[in-house]
Amino acid sequence: MHRHKFLRHAAAALAAAALLAAVVLAGLAAALPDTLYTDGPAAELEIASMPYLTVKKRQGSVAADSTTPDTSANVTLMLFGTLPVKTVRAVSTERRTVQVCGTPFGVKLFSDGALVVAFSDRYTALGSENPAKAAGLRLGDLIISANGRPVRSNEDLTAAIQAAGGAPLTVVYRRSGARHTATLTPTADENGHYKAGVWVRDSGAGIGTMSFVDPQRGTFAGLGHSISDADTGADLTLLSGEIVPVTITGCIRGAAGSPGELRGEFAAAPAGTVLANDAAGVYGSYTGSCTAPALPVANLQEVTPGEAKLWTTVLGTTAQPYTIQVERVTMTGSDPNRNLLIRVTDKRLLDATGGVVQGMSGSPIVQNGRLAAVLTHVLVNDPSRGYAIFATTMLEKADAVANSK
Repeated sequence: MHRHKFLRHAAAALAAAALLAAVVLAGLAAALPDTLYTDGPAAELEIASMPYLTVKKRQGSVAADSTTPDTSANVTLMLFGTLPVKTVRAVSTERRTVQVCGTPFGVKLFSDGALVVAFSDRYTALGSENPAKAAGLRLGDLIISANGRPVRSNEDLTAAIQAAGGAPLTVVYRRSGARHTATLTPTADENGHYKAGVWVRDSGAGIGTMSFVDPQRGTFAGLGHSISDADTGADLTLLSGEIVPVTITGCIRGAAGSPGELRGEFAAAPAGTVLANDAAGVYGSYTGSCTAPALPVANLQEVTPGEAKLWTTVLGTTAQPYTIQVERVTMTGSDPNRNLLIRVTDKRLLDATGGVVQGMSGSPIVQNGRLAAVLTHVLVNDPSRGYAIFATTMLEKADAVANSK
């Protein structure tokens, strides 16, 4: 009787242990990407943030007549060398080097259309009216034509409305990447001018930080996130843009619930042309001078929790390194802008800015002598902490821009 009871308890314990092991292995597998890049042999692949994972050694024999080494291979990562976790593709590739900046720059963007940022109702004896709302337009819509005439600016939209003379206009706009058509009928104000009841914006500007310059391809990368409209949060659809050097003249310190901000003066001469306003940053061709040091780019599996340096500029034009702590590394996930969670530990930076402030987006993060990541966001309720994107992601985007030039 007691023996049977003991066996039942033992079986239950083993089942629970097996279930726990399965959950742990599934979690580890989900945290690993399907493909990893390395500048060494695939069999020597290491995951810095998961030192307990090792590559399963090949058993048996291999072909003796092979003269050209394979540049990629499937490798199985093992937990403590015993339990298989996941088979990934390890691709051997030459390590890239870029000039790591951390210097401030100004971005001027002109939108490919007129972005709806606000509505203005008119009040009459019959009540309030708004032609744009009645036509189905919403905040964040991008108007690209009116009555067949391209809309590239506020002036273009105003001219199309006045030319219609109160007759209905066919308005073409984009919403969430999809193209739509609406019929808008303007109303006349007390002066006889026709109005659509909408405020639009056709350009934007701001201060950010340049992440790196690739001198071989003549490209730059900055911000680590897209430039969006301050009122609607919608990304600006790029028509044209340029970057200019900036001198940081001061800073509004960040506090819990109130993000700080760098203040600066724009130079007159442009230093490059913006070719892409992407979710992973701002990219383009670089024509300015750059004396930033050249550093190798870390592969994402080489980035690990621990100490690192944040290169950023809080006064003038010269970047300084500040100590930070990488608290978390996420190699997979739906949001590439949040691959790393970092915390500022350097007292100099905390005293000067309170931590991470607006304008520092794009500041490079260097770990073990390599460009590991780029700062993207600040935590509103804790300005000492922020998020970062892998530098390899931004380098891929910069390469795509260079290939499309």
